[in-house]
Amino acid sequence: MMKKLNKTKKQQGFTLIELMIVVAIIGILSAVAVPAYKNYVAKSEAATALGSIRALVTPAEMMIQENGTISGGVSALGGSASHALGTITAAGSKIEFTFGSGSLVNKKIALTKDASTGWKCTYDAGVPLDKCN
Repeated sequence: MMKKLNKTKKQQGFTLIELMIVVAIIGILSAVAVPAYKNYVAKSEAATALGSIRALVTPAEMMIQENGTISGGVSALGGSASHALGTITAAGSKIEFTFGSGSLVNKKIALTKDASTGWKCTYDAGVPLDKCN
């Protein structure tokens, strides 16, 4: 006589519910992380632009003292009008960065010379920008 043995095989792996829970957790984490990362990138781009135009302040200051105004554009200040993120313009008493790529397209950061208060920074980048008074 042969005996039939009922061996239960131990199943390995995850259940569908466990996998769905993991997918839901990943979705929640990415929903929080993606906007924070986008904001971080925008702040980084704005800081880069501000650094680029701040580098032109000293030559602009010298030109304003000698000529009363910035003339000849950015090249007269020893800089380049083209930048990886946009363009830089300089005229009168203003140096301005206009974003042409990245996350801040068509936004601007400007440094304007005021005879009584010095250089004033203005921007419409939509992100908090340190060191821009």
